Amino acid sequence: MTKGGMESVEVFTSEGKGRGLKAQKEFLPGDVIFAEPAYAAVVFDSLTHVICHTCFKRQERLHRCGQCKFAYYCDRTCQRAAWLNHKNECSAIKKHGKAPTENIRLAARIMWKIEREGSGLAEGCLVSIDDLQNHVDSFSEEEKKELRADMESFLEFWPPQSQQFGMQYISHIFGVINCNGFTLSDQRGLQAVGVGIFPNLCQANHDCWPNCTVIFNNGNHEAVRSMFHTQMRIELRALSKISPGDELTVSYVDFLNVSEERRKQLKKQYYFDCTCEHCKKQIKDDLMLAAKAGENKPSAEMVKEVVQFSKDTLEKINKARMEGLYHEVVKLCRECLKKQEPVLGDTNIYLLRILSIASEVLSYLQMFEEAADYAKRMVDGYLKIYHPNNAQLGMAVMRAGVTHWHAGLIEAGHGLICKAYAILLITHGPSHPITKDLEVMRVQTEMELRMFQQNEFMYYKMREAALKNQKIQVMPEPSNETSPSLFHKKE
Repeated sequence: MTKGGMESVEVFTSEGKGRGLKAQKEFLPGDVIFAEPAYAAVVFDSLTHVICHTCFKRQERLHRCGQCKFAYYCDRTCQRAAWLNHKNECSAIKKHGKAPTENIRLAARIMWKIEREGSGLAEGCLVSIDDLQNHVDSFSEEEKKELRADMESFLEFWPPQSQQFGMQYISHIFGVINCNGFTLSDQRGLQAVGVGIFPNLCQANHDCWPNCTVIFNNGNHEAVRSMFHTQMRIELRALSKISPGDELTVSYVDFLNVSEERRKQLKKQYYFDCTCEHCKKQIKDDLMLAAKAGENKPSAEMVKEVVQFSKDTLEKINKARMEGLYHEVVKLCRECLKKQEPVLGDTNIYLLRILSIASEVLSYLQMFEEAADYAKRMVDGYLKIYHPNNAQLGMAVMRAGVTHWHAGLIEAGHGLICKAYAILLITHGPSHPITKDLEVMRVQTEMELRMFQQNEFMYYKMREAALKNQKIQVMPEPSNETSPSLFHKKE
């Protein structure tokens, strides 16, 4: 396949997994294997007025579509780019009186595209929409009930003058969305803001320790050098050296979970049993469940008790976060850490989860010194568990670096920011907004570090003066989500 930059990969039949993708040439860490624009994509219902419906960037002021009063865009460029996909939607929303849910909107966009172009291979696609897996046969009763409700809503919304599709085909499209919808994030990569269908990406099989990562790139209006510079797309990037003939794999779930939990999640969401090396051999499970070593080794009973306490605390924390009670979150984290520290090992995932929440919320509350201490311990644990080029690891190290910098710990802060930059250059690439932000911080902290090394006293004096004149950069409000997961699953 040579259309649309897909010449470096081929679809093949992977033993026991159905279709998969294979490399046609050698790739090195950080190489973009392919970039793919969305076949169709929509903004989540809850964010339709704060996210651009074309590039999925979060913007302060957006232009509203004058016709349907539903779609919002950064500017005329985004509005013009959207018109082909929005035209039918626009008149259907006006006729219907209101916009339907994201699932219905995405299904409708897919079917309008099929009406325009047919359901065969779209340009640059290795497979057609018809050939994507729908797993409808594996749906639970609850999922089947939701599917029927979605189909009813779809039929109410779908205009009589548009091409009419059979019920089986409509259910195929909803099945495809259910198990192949890819999560789209805002330009900072911190919040899931929409869902899209990318047929080529759907061919990449899962591995808990993959050789590729997928990054969503919102595109760049200023660069007009090529289609992929200006267009919102996903990029499949190599995490390690890949030889011709190697299967290309991505991870559908976060690795920071024991193999049994990851397998459960994969079975529930994607209807397959994971047989990757890390699951079969339970690699790193011992680290993730580690108890404190040494002469005061806790009993198995005590470990079990503390793990249960941690699970209960995490539920309380989620509730407090939802209500924005951040001081309550800090209190719960401190109590939990007190119980965990004598019993759980440094890489235990329950300890790491509490450290991660504590460092994030304390940073937001500008209690940077305590936050930095927790962030450092979190990163030390993550480094022993995650693949060295993991995007989530890179983001966590970046957060820890910023926290140390704010705490005035310039040496550690600069070191962590450099480490994060090295990871994100591979996972996100040099032109991604997150990497660009990090480069600015790297230069800034390097300059401050030089000043600190020349004259510590003067450095702290200048820092104090700067903080008095300028409110220290506040961390974003903690989100209630973990990093957006790869594929969007309707909850």
